[in-house]
This record gives sequence, C-alpha cells and structure tokens, in this order.
Amino acid sequence: MTEYFNRKIETSSTKSLRVIQEKKLRAEIAYVYKNSVFYKGKFKKAGIHPIDIKTIDDLRKIPCTTKEEIRDNQLKAPPLGLHACAPPDKVIRIHSSSGTTGRPSYIGITLHDREVWTQITARSLYAENIRKGDKVVHAAGLSFFVGGLPVHDAIEEIGATFIPIGTGASDRVISSIQNIRANALHSTPSYAMYLANYVREKLNMEPKELHLSKIVGGAEPGIGIPSIRKKIEDDWGAEAREGMGNADMAPIIFGECFAREGMHFCGQEYIICELIDPETGENMELKEGAEGELVYTAIDRECVPLIRFRTRDRIVVWTDKCECGRTSFRQRCIGRTDDMLIVLGVNVFPSAVRDVVASLRPKTTGEIKIILSKPGPAVEPPVKIKVEYAKEFRGNLDELKNEVEDALREKLIFRASVELVPEGTLPRYEMKAKLVEVVN
Repeated sequence: MTEYFNRKIETSSTKSLRVIQEKKLRAEIAYVYKNSVFYKGKFKKAGIHPIDIKTIDDLRKIPCTTKEEIRDNQLKAPPLGLHACAPPDKVIRIHSSSGTTGRPSYIGITLHDREVWTQITARSLYAENIRKGDKVVHAAGLSFFVGGLPVHDAIEEIGATFIPIGTGASDRVISSIQNIRANALHSTPSYAMYLANYVREKLNMEPKELHLSKIVGGAEPGIGIPSIRKKIEDDWGAEAREGMGNADMAPIIFGECFAREGMHFCGQEYIICELIDPETGENMELKEGAEGELVYTAIDRECVPLIRFRTRDRIVVWTDKCECGRTSFRQRCIGRTDDMLIVLGVNVFPSAVRDVVASLRPKTTGEIKIILSKPGPAVEPPVKIKVEYAKEFRGNLDELKNEVEDALREKLIFRASVELVPEGTLPRYEMKAKLVEVVN
C-alpha cells in the first residue's frame, strides 16, 4: 500500500514547489487586493501594491495579520469581516474557531475552498496512517468546529469509513467501536485519555480489549509529548499519531508519518509557511532546529484568505531527510505564544509542565492545573500548580511533592509550589484541556 496520498506533491523538490507557490501567490495577492476592503487598506497603509509581491521572500514586506484584527473586522462587517473576498452567494458553509482566547471568529468556505481543505486534510490524515478500509470513530466536535465536517470530507476522500459521534457521548463511542468493529479513533489527546478511564470505570474492562489499532489526535499539544503518547498507547494498545491545523487556515495542515519525528507540512501548494521571532516579528530561516512562531499565507483561497497570519503556535522545525520520503519540513508545536508564562525571564509552556508531571507516572496521573492570581504572561515564582497523585500511590506525599518540584526546577528552570490532590480531583476534558486557571 502506498505511503502517499499525493506522491507527486508530497515528494516534490523545494525548487519545483516554489515555482507553483509563487505563481499562486501572485494571483492570490492580486485577488485579495481587488476584493478585500481590509487588505486593500492594509497594503496601502504599508505602501505596498500587488506588483511588489513577486516571490515568497517579498511576503515579508507585508505586515502580519493578527487574530485581533480578524475579530475587529467581523464586528465591523459581520459575519465574515472586511477581509472576506467571496460574495455571500458563493459561501456554502460557515465554521467557527473555538473562541478559547476571546470572541470566536467565523470562517466561511466556498465549494473551491472545501475541495482545498479536503485535499490538505486527507493528505495529513493519510500521513497519520488513515487508510481505505479503516473505520474511524470521530469523537471530536461536529458542529462549528473545523475539525468536524471537513474531517468527515477528508476521511471519505481517503476511502475510509467515517463514524460520526462527536463529543459528550462516550457510551456511543464505545458501543460503536464494539458493534461496528471500528479500528481507529479521531479525538483530542485529552479525550483519548479520558475515554480510557471511562472504559475502566464504566465497563470494568481495559481499553485494549476494544482492539483499536490507530489513534489520531490534535487540537492541542499532546501526542507529540513523549509521556502523553506513551500513556495513550499503553492504555489502548494502539499506535498514536499527531496532526495539527488552524481554524482560520485549514482543519489539519500537518500529519505525522511512521517515523514519528515531527509532523509533515501537507499544504504545499495551498499555503506558504514562515517562521518569525514571536517577540520581534522578524523572519527566521525555516531550518533544522529553528524555533519560532508559525505564520501562514493562503495562496489558493476564495472566501476568507489570510495573508501572513500569526498563528501564535510556537514550533520546533526539522528539515533533514525523513525516511518516509516526504520532502516537506516537519515541526512539533511546543505551545502557544499567547499561553506562554514568563517566570523571571524563563519561558514556561503549560504543556511542558504537564509533560514533566506525566513523566512521573505511575506516582502521578499526569493531570495538572496551574493556578494564577492574575493573567500572565508574567508570573512571580513560586508558580502554584495542582498535581494529581495516583490512587495506587502508597508513598510519602511530602517526598512526592518535593520530587515534582525538583523535576520542574531541573527540566524547565523555574520554581513551583506544588499542591498534591487525589486522583479524580481535577477535571477531564473531551476537547482541549484547560491547564491554566486564574483565581482572583
């Protein structure tokens, strides 16, 4: 069975892809300038005309677009905003971002946009080992969520069977796995762990007995974190691979191949990726080991194309040769720049805290909650963190508290004040885990 959904594109050279990308970029910039009130104004303010943007390197002449600008646009011109380009009668569907950092933004797509999304998402899921003949239980959002209906389109495009369950129906997820003999689960990493506990508590059986062989997940850092991946795979006896997308750009843009050394970029002829310094906004070279904020430019989008959109996703990049044969760069998201905490000048990502705590299993459950007295990013040490200890733990709690605090100090270079709480104290999540709470 082939390893590629689109061999020609997925194994193309950087040089040949650049020719395709730059041709599409020039056409997209002209289209956006003509049809978007927001971008025409943004370009004019910066003294830029479409004729100035000929190459990928020319993109840096254009100021970045932020999530706040999108929300402001949509308040001024609801529902899709001043950056929208397609006329309303071409819009076939409207999705929404999760709104976890403020007012949700709305994303419209045309028939053409749907096809583009389907190709990118199918390519990403194929990298994650979804194949024709698989029966995939979809246990993520199905309504506004861009990881719902578009994932349905992509899974069916691959030729796999899509089983639409959604969230809040764990009994139905389990019964569909049993009755339909599904072999794959698509969910957030948090839900995969939640469901494993649910199976044990409600059915008095081990998750492995359900015989899943594939778990694909995204929407939050998790499967790429070694301790989280190990926990999911040990629970289910299944291989877990990671994907990542962006609600404003495309549902799943990156997919992890069998080498599991980062997620491959799968939107080669539809999206241009840049890397910038999140503090200064300066461009960084997309090279092996680089770390910075991911920026997207749509180059084949009709409805709400975004130019140099700041994702706030902080990534680490791999550009060396991958054994799977794909030629695109790979990345791992280490957290969001807008979730990042700064403790005496040290950058601390909640997902990294969770990883360190999870590495102490079976003494801990891996569940955490960071408690702040005021919103970040600046936090005075010691950082207050609730950590669950496992119900099977019979050791000394004071010693465990010291062990967790020492591990955080050694690995993440900050001082924590850990409060140990019994297993089951902290909430579990079917969608994205909320690791930080501000308590006034």
